Amino acid sequence: MPLPGLVGTDHVGFTVPDLDQAHDFFVRILGCTHVYTLGPYAHTDDWMAVHLNVHPRTVMRELRFYRCGTGANFEVFQYESADGQSTQPPRNSDIGGHHLALYVDDLDNAVAYLCSEGIEVLGEPTSSRNASEGQRWVYFLSPWGMQFELVSFPGGKAYETSAEVLLWNPNHPRH
Repeated sequence: MPLPGLVGTDHVGFTVPDLDQAHDFFVRILGCTHVYTLGPYAHTDDWMAVHLNVHPRTVMRELRFYRCGTGANFEVFQYESADGQSTQPPRNSDIGGHHLALYVDDLDNAVAYLCSEGIEVLGEPTSSRNASEGQRWVYFLSPWGMQFELVSFPGGKAYETSAEVLLWNPNHPRH
């Protein structure tokens, strides 16, 4: 049985080293809208360990919610870890590795903009093949080193011509 009542993705949460730096990146660079802020939260019992799988004395300094276009919301945390904190974001090849992919209408224009803002873009845009033919993509790094990806497929992807189910598409969020 699948998860009863599942509708879709509500938000993606992640931790950053400096919430003010992240706020500037999400609002000024990416164009997200800051919606609300919560925190700080600290507990003297085991609540943090039981509910969040972190050291019980860890303090969640602040979290901010952002809305990003027609996609999922972002819940962005800044913690004060009680047992040490990794300062390196995971790579894609690491367990828990991840990236956030953002759809743009014009990949080349978006890459030029990121470069003009001093954002590190990894290599040149790549044209996908096989089922993803029609898509171009490129990775870039946030100021704190988190991996992001820009994707664009204005004419669709090759798999769509014969697929019974289509991947969710921010150009058509209700399909």
